[in-house]
Amino acid sequence: MSDVFSLSLWYPQLRQASLAEKLVTVLQQFASHGGEPGVFSATAWPVNWREAAAFQEIYGLGEHGCQIEIAVEQALELLHADYAYEFQIGWTLWEPEIDGGSHPNWVRTPRLVRVIGYGPEFDDGAYEQEGHIRIDFGSDAPFLQEDVVLTPEAIRCIEENVRQLIELTNAVEKESEASARLMWSELGESLAQRLVARLNRLQ
Repeated sequence: MSDVFSLSLWYPQLRQASLAEKLVTVLQQFASHGGEPGVFSATAWPVNWREAAAFQEIYGLGEHGCQIEIAVEQALELLHADYAYEFQIGWTLWEPEIDGGSHPNWVRTPRLVRVIGYGPEFDDGAYEQEGHIRIDFGSDAPFLQEDVVLTPEAIRCIEENVRQLIELTNAVEKESEASARLMWSELGESLAQRLVARLNRLQ
């Protein structure tokens, strides 16, 4: 069964004025690891997730994406301790394309990933549990593909997806100088353990 997973990042003594710099650095890593160079959308959320957005701009994918620095600057013009700032950015992975045959074609397919920066007072200090910055990757299916027949092509594509995920998370942690990180899932299962088990079956 597929799960959705996230990466949480914490920074020592992060000042609110430094949040924009950290967000820019994290978003910039996507372009080097299978992602878009520009932001698809930017949203500023006041108080908690139940409130209406105080700011939202949808730019688009590809050439329509907004330059990262500009999108972050626009959203964080409303810089408040009880706000969270959400950016969606395109990230491309190998996915099976079902065409009715027994073996699917594998194609590079874009998905939207959410990158969220938390003000210290947003949702009663949610950053303590969810990180100063959280990356929501969505479904873990592209990294496991538990229902797919393991042809040589399928194995190659799954392994490339896993490698891309590892390289991105390592780059995000290093370049943004995070002091701690945690990858976690909604169902509470360890993605790392599931990946190891799946990769062992690929051998």
